[in-house]
Amino acid sequence: MKAIWYDRTGPAREVLQYGDLPTPAPGQGQALVAIKASGVNPSDVGMRGGSAPMAYPRITPNSDGAGVVEAVGPGVPASWIGQRVWFYNGQRNGRAFGSAAEYIELDTDLLSVLPEGVSFAQGATLGIPCMTAHRALFLAGPVQGRTVLVTGGAGAVGHYAVQLAAWAGATVIATVSSQEKAERARAGGAHHVIDYRREDVAARVRELTDGEGVHHVVEVDFGGNIASTLASVRMNGSVAYYATKGAPTPVVPVGAAMGLNLMIQGVYLPVSPHEARKRAQQDITRWIGTGERILSVAGRFPLADCAGAHELVEAGGKVGTAVVEP
Repeated sequence: MKAIWYDRTGPAREVLQYGDLPTPAPGQGQALVAIKASGVNPSDVGMRGGSAPMAYPRITPNSDGAGVVEAVGPGVPASWIGQRVWFYNGQRNGRAFGSAAEYIELDTDLLSVLPEGVSFAQGATLGIPCMTAHRALFLAGPVQGRTVLVTGGAGAVGHYAVQLAAWAGATVIATVSSQEKAERARAGGAHHVIDYRREDVAARVRELTDGEGVHHVVEVDFGGNIASTLASVRMNGSVAYYATKGAPTPVVPVGAAMGLNLMIQGVYLPVSPHEARKRAQQDITRWIGTGERILSVAGRFPLADCAGAHELVEAGGKVGTAVVEP
């Protein structure tokens, strides 16, 4: 099969190689997926760039994707064959072979049916961003009838969190950094949008919630936003964060958090509870089947130009997910 790999970290065009690798065979509990689209996440780009030491002599990048099941291994029903699927956790800690290839073999536990109305490119945008959004949104319980603050509501994870929260019956407040992003957040279902560059987020949240604050926060930058987040959440509320780039080692005012009886929890998808990840797969599949969803493809690249997709992610400012298509 044709595939991409790297045997050293560095700039995409210097280290990513394109050529032939053996086509994998599905093992016990696995399916062989003919990949139609591979999604590129910041984590994929970071690993290739050297954010962590290489754990394997050779890595095929990219975690997420979509395609068609062509074969199954022992213990897997033949009914999987021919199914359109989306998947996550291709290349990850503990596994060197990702979705930047024509084929991938994966445990069927990582596969979900892709509804006919969703393209393969759109399916490849799900995976880690949407699964992370689901976990961050629901880890403290149902959100129906509650008010949720999503910071970075136009980003890859944040926009999915906005859409899922609205789908689940929450009142959604989103923060953004521009008029264009405000329109994107509203299109996703945000009831209120706050431009954090021009407005006082906590003051606006209090105004919108009659002084009560929000029940739950999906946080894109825990360290960078900690002051406004704590000022925006109500008593007995909760905060789920999936990044903290603004302050990687923040000082947390634990007294204030304790006074709110606040639950604060980080979200790292690969080690999230299995039952939570299965629920996310089921909910996401049901949601995308409704047709009322925005699955944004930021750019489409042929497999041979996987470097171009990685560079688009590194450049920043994209809307949605960069997709590589074998």
